[in-house]
Amino acid sequence: MDDLMELTGLTPHPVEEWERMLRFVSLTQDDKFAMVATVETLLRAAPKLVEDTYNYLQSVPETAKVLGWEQGFDLAHLQERRRFFTVWVARTIGLDFGADFAMTMFRAGKLHAGHGPRAIHVPENYVTGSIGLVQATFAAAMAAEIQDATIVARALAGWGKYLAVQLNQMTMGYRVARAVDSGTIPVQFSVFGRLRPLVGRNEMTVRAGEGALVSDILRKFFDYAPQTRIEALDRVWHETLPSKPDSLWPEIVPVYLPKNNWRVLLNGRELRYNGGVGVPVRADDQVALFPPGR
Repeated sequence: MDDLMELTGLTPHPVEEWERMLRFVSLTQDDKFAMVATVETLLRAAPKLVEDTYNYLQSVPETAKVLGWEQGFDLAHLQERRRFFTVWVARTIGLDFGADFAMTMFRAGKLHAGHGPRAIHVPENYVTGSIGLVQATFAAAMAAEIQDATIVARALAGWGKYLAVQLNQMTMGYRVARAVDSGTIPVQFSVFGRLRPLVGRNEMTVRAGEGALVSDILRKFFDYAPQTRIEALDRVWHETLPSKPDSLWPEIVPVYLPKNNWRVLLNGRELRYNGGVGVPVRADDQVALFPPGR
């Protein structure tokens, strides 16, 4: 019966992806030493970076339109963005490599996908471009103040690696949020018990394409709210046949199952006894996830 409830194809957990990418870019101790040597310089440049960033975004017609600033700044909106950006700059320059920051950057990607309180969708290319502009500002500040070219070059390498990891986190968040909104079939997804404070709401609409299954809805939800996985899912590892004809080794892939006594309901019917997560969904179906005891 467990086979009926298996979920596959979930994106990596953001913290695992963060740690994997930090290893991948090989942010060395030499890189970090050089980055630390530039911290005071970058802190002095930070206030102007925050101010100039939003002046620039308002001056470019495309980004001004995205932000609703064609006729000038909305002061309350500007202050909100400056506060968020200032905290981001401080944590970045402070070399925050922690799991909480990984989740913050993942959430930032979701906010840019239109999932913030103002529902403003900032297209992915502008997010990528903005990271490039920040890196350029870092380079200019270091070049203007630091005479040791070796330190500047090494620090630039380190900041480039670190900002690339951050961009990857934001891109993850952006894409899972866009996936939730993608498709012609709206399905109401509800959570109960201890999942509600983790998600920050009781229900959400998850959209899916024609022919979608309950597993597609669950996959989108657990990608969007990965903090719920530790509560609701067990991860097991399955051995699969080689994906390439010339491969001699099987692949080991993660498979997720609802934890003991957790229930997934489709329109009030528990799926463990009614076809599993491979059951198709239709417009306005209701999927619910219940913890034990509910």
